[in-house]
Amino acid sequence: MGNKHILILILGVTSLSILAILFLIVIHVCRRKRAQAKAVDAEGGLECKERDELEREDLLKFHGGEDLSVHDILDAPGEVIGKSSYGTLYMASLVRTNSVVLLRFLRPACAGKMEEVVPVIQQLGSIRHPNLVPLCAFYAGPRGEKLLVHPFYHRGALAHFIRDGNGESHKWTVIYRISIGIAKGLDYLHTGQQKPIIHGNLKSKNILLGRNYQPYMSDFGLHLLLNSTAGQEMLEDSAAEGYKAPELIKMKEVSQQTDIYSLGVILLELLTGKEPIIKQSTPDQDFYLPNLARSAILDHRISDLYHPDILIVENKGQCAITEEQILRFFQLSMACCSPSPSLRPDITQILRKLEDIGK
Repeated sequence: MGNKHILILILGVTSLSILAILFLIVIHVCRRKRAQAKAVDAEGGLECKERDELEREDLLKFHGGEDLSVHDILDAPGEVIGKSSYGTLYMASLVRTNSVVLLRFLRPACAGKMEEVVPVIQQLGSIRHPNLVPLCAFYAGPRGEKLLVHPFYHRGALAHFIRDGNGESHKWTVIYRISIGIAKGLDYLHTGQQKPIIHGNLKSKNILLGRNYQPYMSDFGLHLLLNSTAGQEMLEDSAAEGYKAPELIKMKEVSQQTDIYSLGVILLELLTGKEPIIKQSTPDQDFYLPNLARSAILDHRISDLYHPDILIVENKGQCAITEEQILRFFQLSMACCSPSPSLRPDITQILRKLEDIGK
């Protein structure tokens, strides 16, 4: 009997020891999983934190928008200054700060999912360059509406400046200043980032003018915030206005080369004062500016394409422009508009050639 009691006692102690060990193992595993979960959150870094903040505060602020509030933005009296299939532009007056901003409203049905939008917004909000319109804040509403807040530039868009009959648009010094500013901004997008940012919707309507006609490119990377349907509508709008590279079929195929094509069209606009697609009185007869320019080269009528008073205006002043400089500018514009993407110069080459032309 004594031996039997001893055996039972040993088994009982052993069982308790095993249970205690198993209990300790379970506690250790649970603690380890919690630590790993915290590590994963930490590795998620700013993106996870900022997504939580966005859900809680509904407003992301960047440099220049630190003093903004949701109340400022939503209660600002606004005037519609532009519309598209995917959104609306407002000139809004902030009552509290007595300032004017540009509000870009993206329709809920056109914007991408929040998990895709937030990382893009963070990247676009970090970009600062003297020739790019900065993103100051981003608001996401409860019904899926999204608002981007930018500075407002009172001189308006380049497209209006070119075609409003203002004599300043005929001056070589102004044409050159705008051209090289646009090139510098695009160079920063293509080469100044860890990964190139494709503008995707480059046209004269999306270039705003500040003091001394300094150009600021807007809308860069906007296609990344849209769903595939809205992105394709953006591309179709670009095609209808004459800025789409011939090889482009879908918006997701945009590239540095397609941006260069659009830049070439803008350079031709500046030099000629003409719209990318020139409507004729005869039905179904439109002239596409790059094609018109190629015909002029073949017919030796290049001088018919640029502002006739460029030489007259500039030669009367201290900064004379030569026909050779105009010809080189024209040739560079046409190289950008090459039907073959491989024949188009990259933005670094374009910027270098523009600087040589200005010497």
